[in-house]
Amino acid sequence: MKIGIEIHQRLASHKLFCECTSDISDGEQPSLIVMRQLRPVMSELKEIDAASRAEFAKRKIHEYQVFDRNNCLVEIDEEPPHPLNQDALEIALKIAMHLHAKPVDEVHFMRKIIIDGSAVSGFQRTAVIAMDGFVETSRGKITIQQLSLEEESSGIVADTSGFGKSIFRLDRLGIPLVEITTSADIIDGPHLLEVAEKLGTIMRATGKVARGLGTIRQDVNVSTEGGARVEIKGAQDLKMLSVLVEQEVLRQKNLLTILDTLNKRYLSANFTPSSMRIFATLTGIFNNTASKLIKSGISSGQQVVAIKLPHNAGLLGTEIQSGRRCGTELSDYAKTAGVKGIIHSDEDMNKYTISESEVAEIKKALGIGQGKQDNNDAFVLVVAEHKTAEKALEKVCERAEMLFIPKETRRANPDGSTSYMRPLPGRARMYPETDIPPVQITKDMIAELQKTKGESLEGKKARLLKILNPEMAERMIKSKNLGLFEQIVGDLGIEPMLVANTLENTLVSLRREGAEIRTPEVVLPELFGLYKKDRFVKAAIPEILKLVAGKGEPGTGKPEPRIDIESAIRIGKLEKISGNALEKIAKENNYEIGKIMQKYRLNVEAGELGKLRKK
Repeated sequence: MKIGIEIHQRLASHKLFCECTSDISDGEQPSLIVMRQLRPVMSELKEIDAASRAEFAKRKIHEYQVFDRNNCLVEIDEEPPHPLNQDALEIALKIAMHLHAKPVDEVHFMRKIIIDGSAVSGFQRTAVIAMDGFVETSRGKITIQQLSLEEESSGIVADTSGFGKSIFRLDRLGIPLVEITTSADIIDGPHLLEVAEKLGTIMRATGKVARGLGTIRQDVNVSTEGGARVEIKGAQDLKMLSVLVEQEVLRQKNLLTILDTLNKRYLSANFTPSSMRIFATLTGIFNNTASKLIKSGISSGQQVVAIKLPHNAGLLGTEIQSGRRCGTELSDYAKTAGVKGIIHSDEDMNKYTISESEVAEIKKALGIGQGKQDNNDAFVLVVAEHKTAEKALEKVCERAEMLFIPKETRRANPDGSTSYMRPLPGRARMYPETDIPPVQITKDMIAELQKTKGESLEGKKARLLKILNPEMAERMIKSKNLGLFEQIVGDLGIEPMLVANTLENTLVSLRREGAEIRTPEVVLPELFGLYKKDRFVKAAIPEILKLVAGKGEPGTGKPEPRIDIESAIRIGKLEKISGNALEKIAKENNYEIGKIMQKYRLNVEAGELGKLRKK
């Protein structure tokens, strides 16, 4: 087994080829809608990439939502790219330095053909920035093949699996991101998790990367002996990386077993798979069917089209991953033609309310079970518009005829299984970007960046251990809030453990209660600035944040109006009591700290009471 990983991390800077902000327009309505239909082009090698060809076959229309605040003519491909974002280039080079990678002498941007709709222009701009680095792990050194700087894609809003329309948001298109690609040195799932965490930590430690959901993504490359390299896209949760690897290895091993059985059947029958592409329209069999699925399709003008898969009986129902069978692989291919799925003979026909007599009619029409050898035959049927149904069955045949495990790009599913997306892209999808001049990386530039690249990961760990306990230091070095922690502690001089506990514990607890601080990078510095001015006590911090966030109204899904920190302090009556007012309360309660704290816990610091009592 061989494993590699590609990590895509957004950078904390404006867009790569224009001056638009990299903020996301959550909750905002688009100001413009743009429609496109994308087509592939030939590479310098006069080849058309297989993945692009597969996407083009869907003939989709793409709708793009444009936002005034963070889009311009560059994003909708109506204006050439502006000069390269120099800040993003410098951040990428600093990350490369922390990974011991060697910068290139000159940066040349390429166009990577992508016509699934995620780029309005039909391509993504990307450039290699550095190569041949490494990261140390508990199980050896992992080579960093290359670090690239590229544009973020559009955000998907809605999509149809095959023909039809897809909808994208352009607020994130063009945000700069780095792509780190490792060699296939990773040993197994747990090792993969360690590598992903280490690379993520190194990037966050620079303080120059974006934080929040969706700002970092992992693509995993897996291959097994006798199998093929598969790229698994969209692995958001690091905890699922090991499961994805285990499930992909299981899938390929099970497919190899199925292929072995199928090859033996073909050999004994002297059969060639290419002879299976014979379609039959069987709509008439279902004129009086009890199947709601088929009846609904026929009433809307659709047809029932079927195909025989010789010698496949019993194999389509074989489980290859958790909850997925060999027939599911065929269904994934069929879906790319625009159907919702397939029905195959290894399934329980009762769940579709297809009768035994209807199954017998299907087999008779397809010539299944007519001879001794035909008992091994399976069938697949599709309910769709006739042309769409035939294209879907062509896709089924395309997959069924592969007497090998194909190289594929697959989508990560929440349960750790994967689904087919498209063929694995190759070199044919790249060609030079002629609108962007090359950028030289000089020795003087590298020397200046070395001075400001920041601490190494090891140095940062050592510093955190001096101001936090070991457990919190380990959490903070891996946290997405590391940069914010350093900002608040460094700029305001607040107690490190208080800041760390607020970021890593208080915010998490409030989120679980439905009171989420959506912009901690704005709220927390202001909060601790007022804390430093003695406006409130430590114990009041969770209550203030709860009021600022606004907790959802039970059962309605509607949030309460959010308020600012000053209003939260006033409304919650959370002002700090000190000076003469505190001394008066202390006298009235005979300086009994426990009694006073029970009543004024959110307004009084126990330390100040202790000093008054001692005095």
